[in-house]
Amino acid sequence: MRSIASILWRRLDLEGHDACLLTEIGLLSESGRPSETDGGRSLRGQALFVQDSKPCSIAYEVTCDAGWHARSAHIEGFLGTQDLHYAIERLADGGWTLNGERQGEVAGLIDVDLGFTPATNLMAIRRFDLEVGMSTQAPAAYLTFPELRLVRLEQTYRRLDEAHYAYAAPMFGYDEILKVSPAGFVVDYPGLWRGAAHLA
Repeated sequence: MRSIASILWRRLDLEGHDACLLTEIGLLSESGRPSETDGGRSLRGQALFVQDSKPCSIAYEVTCDAGWHARSAHIEGFLGTQDLHYAIERLADGGWTLNGERQGEVAGLIDVDLGFTPATNLMAIRRFDLEVGMSTQAPAAYLTFPELRLVRLEQTYRRLDEAHYAYAAPMFGYDEILKVSPAGFVVDYPGLWRGAAHLA
């Protein structure tokens, strides 16, 4: 694996932080040596925050293929005294599972969006790679938090310039301008998150 970029966010609506590392995943050849073939990307992070007056710690990893199509997400941690263990998988037929159970509402979607971190916006931003002035619908399989269930989240992105996107998620009544780093991390998520430090 090769590290590409990292970021530390400060949460604005609650007490908390989140740190995330973006890496390239290398494939192994038949000889067991690293292959030059791109094996995809991984977002690996740790979110620490207060939820409903309870301490919360969540380690997460999201993987996608070379085209930034989500493959899986894994979550381990705790909320108060409750252990959290969740596995999300995107199947070859376009379906999704949450802890092994099919999730019909999100069938056919490409992106996964974890509701407790801004990290996963990066995948849609990188996959669409919009030219300035272009816009797109970007529905995602959204993991609600703290309920922890998968629902369809309608989203839109419109690229305003090299570093800014008009972003809307009508389900939350959210419509703001996001500032994005060269690597694709959202560094200013108005009212929710702000990057405290980032590399690339």
